[in-house]
Amino acid sequence: MRKIPSLVSLSKPSISLAKIVPGFLAPPVGSSRPAFPLAPKFAESESPVVDSEPEASDSGPVETAEDVEIALEQPKREEVFAVVMVSGKLRRKIPNVGGRQYIVFPGRYLYTQRLKDANVNDKIVLNKVLLVGTKTHTYIGKPVVTNAAVHAVVEDHGLNDKVVVFKYKPKKKYRRNNGHRQPNTRIRITGITGYEDYPAAANVAV
Repeated sequence: MRKIPSLVSLSKPSISLAKIVPGFLAPPVGSSRPAFPLAPKFAESESPVVDSEPEASDSGPVETAEDVEIALEQPKREEVFAVVMVSGKLRRKIPNVGGRQYIVFPGRYLYTQRLKDANVNDKIVLNKVLLVGTKTHTYIGKPVVTNAAVHAVVEDHGLNDKVVVFKYKPKKKYRRNNGHRQPNTRIRITGITGYEDYPAAANVAV
């Protein structure tokens, strides 16, 4: 009968874990490089030092109470608007013909039809003022406000957006596709004057 070897009599493995065998998990002979690449060391992030004391600003001198009182004493510019008629030619012989009406405010700009008599950077005066309104009074023209004038400066001459003009006739093989850009002028309103002497009606709160 065959005998089964006992576990005690089994031979120990020839490879010892404490002893490193050349070529197995070890660098070659004469090499200083480690077996496994070392993990790169990340530099510790240096947080910026924040000063608790605020820096002195060199914005300018500090306003005093006297400066504030002087600024309050100065009268503010009155808010005013006007309705003015602008025609294509500033020197038109027949008045109030072919014009368009615009609501204008000092300091703002608007696009009007091309002013043929004006060049860029020219100062113009619009005398056809139909109405002038302020916070307290309303000056209604009959048909215009006498001696009132709107002062403006010409900034640029340009063109409006393209408008497609398409014509079509059915069963006639007739098609026409054209485009048109209307010339315009950009003006900036600089002021509204001369309406103070005209009889005004007080604004009534509704």
